[in-house]
Amino acid sequence: MAKDKEVKTNAMRILDRSKIKYRVNTYECDEFIDGVHIADKLGQPYEISFKTLVTVGKSGAYYVFVIPIAEELDMKKAAKAVGEKSVEMLHVKDINSVTGYIRGGCTPLGMKKQYVTVVDSSAQDFDEVIISGGRIGSQIILSPQDLAKVTRGKFEHITVQSDN
Repeated sequence: MAKDKEVKTNAMRILDRSKIKYRVNTYECDEFIDGVHIADKLGQPYEISFKTLVTVGKSGAYYVFVIPIAEELDMKKAAKAVGEKSVEMLHVKDINSVTGYIRGGCTPLGMKKQYVTVVDSSAQDFDEVIISGGRIGSQIILSPQDLAKVTRGKFEHITVQSDN
């Protein structure tokens, strides 16, 4: 780790309280960089690196989707997975007020409220996945099953390429 004393994020404290094993990876980064560029910078495979997307449904409810960084959320599959007629991406300006996180540091753990969470089923192909640690420059590495457990999430095919 980069620092002697890692400052824990809310997401890490939640994992600690839930007694879930995880590792933290930190990197230097002053501003938002998309997940693909971070994975390239750190030499991490795209398939195990996941991004957190927040949507709002036709009903006005918020939903969290966790998908591989190089993939695109299939809005029809996403809406179906959460029982909505349609969902649309949350505007960047609203991310902090809805989640408590900023763009580039958004993680499915420890948002202001517990939103319905769906993790792309491709995560189940791996022993570990990488998600944001809850702030820019921080990552959490944990098992996809533990991620689903702590977010009370479910696995579904929700990306444009997830036709398997």
